[in-house]
Amino acid sequence: MSRIVLAMSGGVDSSVAAHLLVEQGHEVIGVFMRHGEEALEVCATGGVTLPSLPIANPRRDHKQGCCTATDAADARRVADRLGIPFYALNLQAEFARIIDYFVDEYTSGRTPNPCVMCNNWIKFGKLFDYADSVGAEYVATGHYAQLAAANAPEAADGVPRLLRGIDDGKDQSYVLFGIAREFLPRMLLPVGAFQKPHIRELATQFGLRVADKKDSQEICFVTSGKHDEFIRARRGNDDMKGNIVTTDGKVVGQHPGIERFTIGQRKGLGVAMGKPFFVVRIEPETRNVVIGTQADLARTELTANRTNWLVDMPPGPFKCHAQIRYNSAAVPATARQLDNDRLHVLFDEPRHGVAPGQAVVCFEDNRVLGGGWIE
Repeated sequence: MSRIVLAMSGGVDSSVAAHLLVEQGHEVIGVFMRHGEEALEVCATGGVTLPSLPIANPRRDHKQGCCTATDAADARRVADRLGIPFYALNLQAEFARIIDYFVDEYTSGRTPNPCVMCNNWIKFGKLFDYADSVGAEYVATGHYAQLAAANAPEAADGVPRLLRGIDDGKDQSYVLFGIAREFLPRMLLPVGAFQKPHIRELATQFGLRVADKKDSQEICFVTSGKHDEFIRARRGNDDMKGNIVTTDGKVVGQHPGIERFTIGQRKGLGVAMGKPFFVVRIEPETRNVVIGTQADLARTELTANRTNWLVDMPPGPFKCHAQIRYNSAAVPATARQLDNDRLHVLFDEPRHGVAPGQAVVCFEDNRVLGGGWIE
């Protein structure tokens, strides 16, 4: 059997993943990734005291985040129950890069996706470095996605294929598109072949206390649940307020900062228009937030940069299903690779809410082909 480093968040998914891997006879090393403020809490497993953990502030909005002190304790208890070693990696310095990216994108009028970047830079970046340091063959996580084996018919080129998880409501393959292709043979996704209710049933069956724990739904480092407040605090005295303007140039109100808006947003505009209006454009140079009708949101095409491909792609146009946000459906489109790691996507039908800064991911059936970042 194999030595496996498993990212343990303290949630039900990674906890069940740990049990499944141990049950299969693997040597599992549990790793909890910390990135909050320093505190004196420690983890102890098997009588061995681990380095002090940085502790994130408790959420004031009572929504479930991840990577808190409570999560660390939950992960440790699961590891203790399974009899596997458990280590806390302090990645505060590395995670500062994620926070800087998050702040910079919003203040540039773009909508970031820190979860994708965390997967690219940390979970399947630094975690592989750690795996190499302890001689582990694989890195596993609790993501709802699947991998087709390199010798499977659908992976005829010898490289495992990243596939959607079978639970459509929990599928996380979209946020994994940016993983380096060379890591695919060393990845394990134990829960991707299960429906979420079944995972909770297994957790109960295994006697894991996290069986009924809520899923993480918010950005883990925004402890207030209000990302605009977080960004303003990070930027200090920078003034990002400006006008709310209709598509025909009429000023209809003012806003406290462009960082509180994203393309397609309807609620919280701060103006009453008598009918639904949406954010259709954000102009960082003028600090104008441009609003319009749903028809004004329609886009038939987009371009993206910083592409990452998990399979060999044809040089010309190819049919696919393109997904523009984590919680949106993948729709029929024609895509084409451009020079300088760029991508053009032409939708069969107009899409609403195409937001610069978000990822566009191309699928063939349930297989992730790759994608890029919307310009």
